[in-house]
Amino acid sequence: MGDNKIDINSLIGFFLIGLIFIGWLYLNPPPPQPEIIQTNENDISSNDVTEEQDLSDILSESEIEEYKESNLNFENSISQNEQLIRVDTDKFIVTFSTLGGQISSLELKDHLNYLGNPINLIKSDNSSFDLDFTTKNGRKFNTKDQKFISSLIDQGDVKKVSLKLVVSEDVFIEYLYSININDYIIELDIKSRGFYNILDTTQKYNLNWELSAFRNSKSISYENRYSYMTYYHDEDKIDYLSISGDDEDEEDDVNWISFKQHFFSSVLISENSRPFKNVELKSEDLVQEYSTDTLFTKKFTSRIPFDYVNSEFDNSLKFYFGPNQYSQLETYEIGLEESVDFGWGIFGFINKNIFVPLYRSLSDIFPYGIAIIFMTFIVRLMLAPLLYKSYLSQAKMKILRPELDEINKKFKDNAMKKQQEMMSLYRKAGASPMGGCLPGVLQIPVFYALFMFFPSAFDLRQKSFLWADDLSAYDSILDFGFYIPLYGDHISLFPILASVSIFFYMKMTTGQQMAAQPQPQDGMPDMAKMMKYMIYFAPIMMMVFFNNYSSGLSLYYFISNLLSIAVMFTIKNYILDEQKIRKQIQFNKSQPVKPPSRFQRRMQAIMEEAEKQKKNK
Repeated sequence: MGDNKIDINSLIGFFLIGLIFIGWLYLNPPPPQPEIIQTNENDISSNDVTEEQDLSDILSESEIEEYKESNLNFENSISQNEQLIRVDTDKFIVTFSTLGGQISSLELKDHLNYLGNPINLIKSDNSSFDLDFTTKNGRKFNTKDQKFISSLIDQGDVKKVSLKLVVSEDVFIEYLYSININDYIIELDIKSRGFYNILDTTQKYNLNWELSAFRNSKSISYENRYSYMTYYHDEDKIDYLSISGDDEDEEDDVNWISFKQHFFSSVLISENSRPFKNVELKSEDLVQEYSTDTLFTKKFTSRIPFDYVNSEFDNSLKFYFGPNQYSQLETYEIGLEESVDFGWGIFGFINKNIFVPLYRSLSDIFPYGIAIIFMTFIVRLMLAPLLYKSYLSQAKMKILRPELDEINKKFKDNAMKKQQEMMSLYRKAGASPMGGCLPGVLQIPVFYALFMFFPSAFDLRQKSFLWADDLSAYDSILDFGFYIPLYGDHISLFPILASVSIFFYMKMTTGQQMAAQPQPQDGMPDMAKMMKYMIYFAPIMMMVFFNNYSSGLSLYYFISNLLSIAVMFTIKNYILDEQKIRKQIQFNKSQPVKPPSRFQRRMQAIMEEAEKQKKNK
């Protein structure tokens, strides 16, 4: 009972996840805005605009004369001063500008950044939204710097802001924004009248939208890793641009485009019946050095061409400005929840169907940090049978080791015969060298799913536990004032605790695993030496890579390691009995040997063929 063992699930799990981490990590105040609070159209005030422009850039002199001769009044509306229209809702405060007819600022309510300031998705010209088109006389025109005429329509729960770019009384482009005060959605209808005489309808017009994403989290490297452009196309496919460096793409039949800023997103949504065609997408990484502070993380750009409808502008769009909260995004039923990165394939399935509802239920009952601990208890109890299977297999292999060493010595010059004798011994004893590995492999999806869950769990954001003031960010206990590559500019405590716990777990279990390993064969790696290295490598890897990660994730692994030690101790001392296992093996060996399975026969045939080829050479 004094023998120790290492759980192969930790060995293989941490080694493979370590490779995944390494590959994934390397691949992957401004001038004040004028505010005008409006309750109706008459409350609009304005600020002076120094530069005046007119629409002569659109029309030739002959076209202007044509409008005058048709008794259409040419309204030089662009000579008016810029005006800002502010709408205050339950979810955000949004301000529209008559300069370009676009959103000039959007501040989310009830959400703060790491400095305690409001979250601004749009502010200080970090966003641009405009149309560009070609006129009949071949001139290129863009609405970005043109002045619109504004009006506000109050319909109770819905506020409507109309912004018109006017050529004459009956010739204009209108942006009609509809804001539901109880939702994160802003609807936009783009229409024109009388522009058929101006437009070159043989060419498409383009909607251009770009945004530089503000930094909102303590760790710029961590936030930048989860800030990227995602887009949903062909009604059921999710894709994204590179999370590191610059990237661009073109896609057809796009349902929505999300400028994702880790925990918040600005999303452009098409009409279901009219998905975006031939969309150009681009992402630029604005973080050059993690050692210095920066205002922005990524710059996102999209360019969407449209056909004219009856020689006029006619399009309906929606914007979503809000949190990347899975439950919130799911309510829109257009796949927006897919932008929350819970992992692909089986990892995403586990998170969406198990961990998301499980944690949501627990956090409704307990504080967020306590909910993580309870979730860890549940997960470890669910995985305890795998730990039992792994330990049982290792105990059998330990008992068989003297016989395996004898076979090694007896057939050291005949690899095929040695392998056949070993396989025969395994069948007789009812043991398998893979019996300890398989349970560990089966735990990898759970391990990686949780690795993806915690960084994307919006509910953890700015929720405190013990010394961690934000479970979605790192729990710094000491700031260096300088940046260490890979590690960061601080020391986080939970990753250290998780590393210490995994070290003691692996240290106390090494003896059993080494005892279960046969003597290394010629040309084969010495597993005992590899295990000794892993005892130190795995904790160091965890401490370094988790230093900038969510403290909720490190808390989970710390508690999980402690529970693994407790479960392993219980199994070893109170459940398994090596004497009973030894008797069972002897009984199995006395029974008629079962014929080899189809797989075993096939492997034996492959080995025999390989041995023949070796002899022929």
